[in-house]
Amino acid sequence: MIFAISALSNHQEGQLLLGPHGRDTDRIHPGDAAEKIRYAAARLLRTAALAEALEVPVVTGFVGCEDYARWFPWPDPDGFEAMGPVFVARMTPILDDFARRGVRFAHECHPRQLAYNTETARWALDLLAGHPALGFNYDPANLMLAGVDPVVFIAELGDRILHVHAKDGELVAHHAARSGLLAHGRWDRRDRGFRFRVPGWGDLPWRRIVTELRAAGYDGVLAVEHEDPTMSRMEGLEKAVAALSPLLLRERPEPRWW
Repeated sequence: MIFAISALSNHQEGQLLLGPHGRDTDRIHPGDAAEKIRYAAARLLRTAALAEALEVPVVTGFVGCEDYARWFPWPDPDGFEAMGPVFVARMTPILDDFARRGVRFAHECHPRQLAYNTETARWALDLLAGHPALGFNYDPANLMLAGVDPVVFIAELGDRILHVHAKDGELVAHHAARSGLLAHGRWDRRDRGFRFRVPGWGDLPWRRIVTELRAAGYDGVLAVEHEDPTMSRMEGLEKAVAALSPLLLRERPEPRWW
């Protein structure tokens, strides 16, 4: 059996590149906004250097968002779009450094990120003129939480998927009726309307996801991300492997033989 590192991750520190920069992120790095931005940029660059040294081709991570609540167009109807130039100014030199090192950055679409759904992921790519060092860490449960069909994301942006988080999500209907999907509080809160689950224990269509990834040319790993509040670490991983193993396509497709 061959073991390899599929990607390095710098989600936490990368969050500070765009923010938010208030006290909520002091636990990542204390200081004012300028200090946090410098810290995030430096740490992302160091992660790229480590990836190069280890010959790991992908760094997954977050870049944050000054104010994710601007998806609701009030009081400034153009508030979300106004964050675009800042994203370009801060990300371009980082991506240029990644490209020089032969490493690519896989941004994970997620609530509290500038790119959180299919259209904002496309917008981010367009803002950066399709920078070759930028792609995505595909996490279908995060997209589900944003109300996005994760199969559509692959169909539209599959050539930019550099890494995959195998994580499931569950709409808990009897709780969602009162809390909705974006409920506050801890992830293990019993009455949340949405739960992260291990693959096979949520609502995501894994056969469709695996098929569309294959059609898009993705041949990387499915990295199980276990955030299921109902299972222990080992049992959750065992359940995920049991659910995904029969679906993995290990051989390349053949030309038509019939």
